[in-house]
Amino acid sequence: MGVQFRQARRYFARIATSIFGTVGAGVLGFDPALLRGIAQRVGTPAYVYSANLIRAQYHALHDALKDVPHRICYSVKANGNIGVLKVLKSLGAGADIVSVGELRRALAAGFDADSIVFSGVGKTAPELEEAIRAGVGFLNVESPAELDALIAVARRIKKLARVGIRVNPDVATETHPYTKTGEKTAKFGVPYDEVVAVAQRIAAEPLFALRGLAMHLGSQITDVEPYHRGTVKLLELVAALRASGIATIEALDVGGGLGVRYHNEKAPTARAFADAVAPPIQQAGLALLCEPGRYLVANAGVLLTKVLYRKHAGGKEFVVVDAGMTDFVRPSHYNAHHEIVPLQDGGRPEELVNIVGPICESGDFLALDRKLPAVEPGEYLAVLGTGAYGFVMSSTYNQRPRPPEILVEGDRYYVARQRETLDDLLRGEVIEPTTWYQGGGGGSGGA
Repeated sequence: MGVQFRQARRYFARIATSIFGTVGAGVLGFDPALLRGIAQRVGTPAYVYSANLIRAQYHALHDALKDVPHRICYSVKANGNIGVLKVLKSLGAGADIVSVGELRRALAAGFDADSIVFSGVGKTAPELEEAIRAGVGFLNVESPAELDALIAVARRIKKLARVGIRVNPDVATETHPYTKTGEKTAKFGVPYDEVVAVAQRIAAEPLFALRGLAMHLGSQITDVEPYHRGTVKLLELVAALRASGIATIEALDVGGGLGVRYHNEKAPTARAFADAVAPPIQQAGLALLCEPGRYLVANAGVLLTKVLYRKHAGGKEFVVVDAGMTDFVRPSHYNAHHEIVPLQDGGRPEELVNIVGPICESGDFLALDRKLPAVEPGEYLAVLGTGAYGFVMSSTYNQRPRPPEILVEGDRYYVARQRETLDDLLRGEVIEPTTWYQGGGGGSGGA
């Protein structure tokens, strides 16, 4: 068994190093023996996150941006686990949010409201009110209609709102069509040629402080050149605003998720990103905000799963595991490639297999036609690069409880979110109704 685990450790380290670069698997807390111990104690499926790698990624970006005043506002939508948020808060990060649910989660993790950026095209009046009352640092307006709603809320509650404008810069990126957000046909942001007019309306409101301009180009961006083009366009708007008498802009929020390497992508370095955006912002005398999510946490996470069965059908070899598209949807939804490694003997001969889950969909798979060292029922696999858009996109389809989340600190770990139970799936539902309502908004009455 000792030889098998040494082989597994070498195999895991080889795959991990091909993704993480020079950061070794042991440094990340992703030693196969530790992961296997977690799987045995906590059960599978289970998400496991390394606090060490989160810190390493944060420091790499923070150091690259040292020449310009900046704040790294972590994109909570990537992974909203409270344990993960507390790690980032302790490093000095702010938070980028898109809902009041994320606002409350960020505040619960200890983030200062002033360090929070709130974007999103469909913020409701109650959400706007809660954000203003909380003292959110940048409440980004995304349309003239939303500005109308914001003005009405601020006047009603007589509270100061610290406002930004999310600009649609019409900058194209090479990423998945579902995650492009910076082109003019996208639903996001104020159209570029309407920004000055929107800014003038904001400046005319005594309860508004216009603090910045923002953009968000998309997710998993692997080329820094669009960031530079977008930054230049934002600075052109700053100049136009200053010329019109608006001189309150403090910062530019250069959003759009830095890409990472899952398989064979060429992910940009933190230094390349900094070189693309920091010099012109510094020259303009402004501060820089950025909104990484995936960059900070994707490769800090693995999904542990257990092999249930082997089967042969239609000339294909199937490895059936207990994690499916309800636990991790990226392979099915985006056709995303995530490396999968065994936690047992990594020296076995490889075979071509389909790794599939238990859900009643043909699209329920983790990998298709993938070479993998031979595995048997009862053994464990680790799906790499699942720290971002993993648990947060999970569901209870097929009435399957969602998995737990575990945070690793060195050689210790704790369960940061408990596994859902079957009872949790029924919680909140009315099995025997006691109150009925008449159609058309009338009073209640018996059936």
